[in-house]
Amino acid sequence: MKRLGPYVLGTALILLGATDLAAQDVYVYPTKNQSAEQMSRDKEECHDWAVSTTGVDPVKMASEAQAKASGSGAALGGAAVGAARGAVSGEAGAGAMQGVGIGRLVHAIRARRQMEEQQQAQANEQQQRQAQLQKYDRAFGACLTGRGYTVQ
Repeated sequence: MKRLGPYVLGTALILLGATDLAAQDVYVYPTKNQSAEQMSRDKEECHDWAVSTTGVDPVKMASEAQAKASGSGAALGGAAVGAARGAVSGEAGAGAMQGVGIGRLVHAIRARRQMEEQQQAQANEQQQRQAQLQKYDRAFGACLTGRGYTVQ
């Protein structure tokens, strides 16, 4: 099993905070005079245990990229339709201009609807990530508590 250094975990937690994914801050206090080295080792082992127990890896969650592509070209499509209609009536240029305007309007309506759907999906995803991170935090805290630390 690959061990994460304290800097890797710290960097991941910073990334989590930067993307608003981070669950609550966890404060750990050694109640049995554990050394800083022992506490670091215990944190790494508890991290590994919490990941394997919950299936939630905050480091992996932080590194996942969420790229979404959006389409364009509705105005051009509208112009083509408008030009075709205009050609039938003998005014291809006027039809194309109307088509551009209609295409832009349709694109604006679709873009707004798509934006609202994306915002709702992002809010749902955020809630799911928060629930997963809270589950991880509970497991991580339980492990450290079992090793003689006070976790807040």
